Order: sequence, then structure tokens, then C-alpha cells
Amino acid sequence: MDTLAILKRGPVMPVMVIQSVDEALQVTRALLDGGINTFEITLRTPAALDGVRELVNAFPQALIGVGTVRDAGQLEAALQAGARFAISPGLPAALLPALAANQVPFLPGVATPTEAMNAFDAGFSAQKLFPAEAVGGVSLLKSLHSPLPDIVFCPTGGIDATNAAAYLALPNVACVGGSWLAPGHLVQAKDWAGITALAAAAIA
Repeated sequence: MDTLAILKRGPVMPVMVIQSVDEALQVTRALLDGGINTFEITLRTPAALDGVRELVNAFPQALIGVGTVRDAGQLEAALQAGARFAISPGLPAALLPALAANQVPFLPGVATPTEAMNAFDAGFSAQKLFPAEAVGGVSLLKSLHSPLPDIVFCPTGGIDATNAAAYLALPNVACVGGSWLAPGHLVQAKDWAGITALAAAAIA
């Protein structure tokens, strides 16, 4: 499955920062119940890689990937844990040899037209606009579509239920990423039904 096909599996990809394996299992199950089937587990906590490993085993119907990949070591560890794709806030040159060697679906982060063109020239026609709202959001994506019509984006950063539809209406947006589907207060309250409801609303 290539990167674009992964993005097109659903309109919203949750960006998950997990604090424990049990939390990851509960949140993922709640999101699956709401219709989400593609997940970005960010490598921002000590529990992340163990979480990926357990999620891959527990939910074979889900597509589990990793985010915040910054170097080749993180990429290798994530793939060994069973991650099916990888996402980065940028496109560091040190990652390119590892990406070529592993042939893993990869979504590089870009924030400017030059970065988008450089990523395209490196072989990545699907890209992550990050941090989307901070760098121009919907207006920037509209401006990029005409000169860069062969690049498709997954904007992430500052996107929530109030503005996701505006992004998804753009012809160069395949899906959006966001953390609003599993907000901290619902996770802390173990309100799994509430998370399922947010997921179902996002899919709708």
C-alpha cells in the first residue's frame, strides 16, 4: 500500500500521544468503534514503541503507523515494532537512505513551497503540511494547488472539528490529522464512549 492509499483510507487520521500501552489499547478500540482505521502513534513518549507493538497484535484490521520520526534509528525501531508507515515533521537528509532501504510508506512534513518541491523531487508526492494552521492553513493550500497540482497533502497542526471540513473540501487534501479525536480530558476520564462519538462525528 502506498502513502496516498493510506491517506485515503479515511478523512481523519488521529495523532496519538500515548502514556501507557493500556491507554493506547483503550483509545484505539474506541476510535475503531467510531469508524477510524488509520492511526499515527507519535514517538514522543517512552510507551510509544511498546504501544505500536501491542496495537499491531491486538487490532490486525487497523493500519498502525508512527509519527514524529526524526532519524534512521527511530524508523528502524518503529518498523521492528510493526509500524506500517511513518510520518515526520520534516524531511531530514539523514532519513533518506533508511527510507530508500526499507521502502516504507512515508509522509514528510513541509511548511513552504520550496520544501514541498524538494520533497516531491525526493520522490514524495504525498506530504504533511505542518504546522498547518500556523503556516497558512486553508489559504496556503489553496495557493499551492495551482503551481503544485501533483502534490497531495495531509495537513496537521491546529486542526479540529471546527475547521476540518474546510480542509477536506480542498482538492489537494487527502485527509487531515489531529489530536482532537482523543482529547486528554476524555482519556483521563476513561470516557471511551465519548471518544467513539467524536470519531463517528469526524467520519460523518
